[in-house]
Amino acid sequence: MAPVAARAEVRYTDEAGLSGALDGADVLFLYDFQTDAVPGAWHAAGSLQWLHIAGAGVDPVMFPEIRDSDVTITNSRGVFDGAIAEYVLAQILSFAKDLPGSLRLQQSHTWRHRESERVAGRTALIVGTGPIGRATARLLRAVGMEVSGSGRRARNADPDFGTITATEDLPEQLARADYIVAVAPLTGQTRHIFRDATFAAMKPGARFINVGRGELVRTDDLVAALESGTIAGAALDVFDAEPLAPDHPLWSMPNVFITPHNSGDFAGWRDVLVGVFTDNFERWVAGRPLENIVDKNLGYVPSR
Repeated sequence: MAPVAARAEVRYTDEAGLSGALDGADVLFLYDFQTDAVPGAWHAAGSLQWLHIAGAGVDPVMFPEIRDSDVTITNSRGVFDGAIAEYVLAQILSFAKDLPGSLRLQQSHTWRHRESERVAGRTALIVGTGPIGRATARLLRAVGMEVSGSGRRARNADPDFGTITATEDLPEQLARADYIVAVAPLTGQTRHIFRDATFAAMKPGARFINVGRGELVRTDDLVAALESGTIAGAALDVFDAEPLAPDHPLWSMPNVFITPHNSGDFAGWRDVLVGVFTDNFERWVAGRPLENIVDKNLGYVPSR
């Protein structure tokens, strides 16, 4: 933060002190990207011109008052793309090679020969065609998977996905995919896009991976689909309520892999996030266009 401190008064605060620190501030760097404190402190934001969030998802600050204001919102798009793509590939390999099963056998000192699945030739549908989805598509193609995307608009000959189908055609595409990867931003259109009917449309044996937002999924419907065998497994990094309750049934399911919202958190990621803000701050001071400006109608940064 040294480049910022050299040019501006910097106030550090927690959620409880946000209103006081926000009074008279021109810029808000929302380092805690999961906080829901901003709507309650918005009455003090009379001088605010720009809000930057240290994450890719901006749904915590997409409340009506900020949508209707002149405040510019930017995010940290691009920081987590490669790391999350690697996480998705790791989970696919865990399913295909049953690495958790091998670990359980090792822990019980059991020598048991088993066969595993190939990854090459399997199909992956990536729901969400932003930078994280594109990085994931490129990596999965590199190991021989057949990849397609589902996004807001259908198009062909995409350099990363090949074919992108529109959201309204999602059920038909789900029926063809061995792996479904959710990386879409949370908007009014994507909230609970994965629910009972969506899971029922998936092919038998499909695995579901969510590295987008927890609220993309109606969790009770996911549990029911896993318990009934409608889908074969799930790898979940995000949940509609975090942390996941200790008594939640997902913890005990042998076909579910759970991580605590850290799919993109590589060593040094916090410094990188601050660097994204400080670079944008230099642009703001110099009167140059900011990077990663969020379209407040869409709820995310539009692709170029």
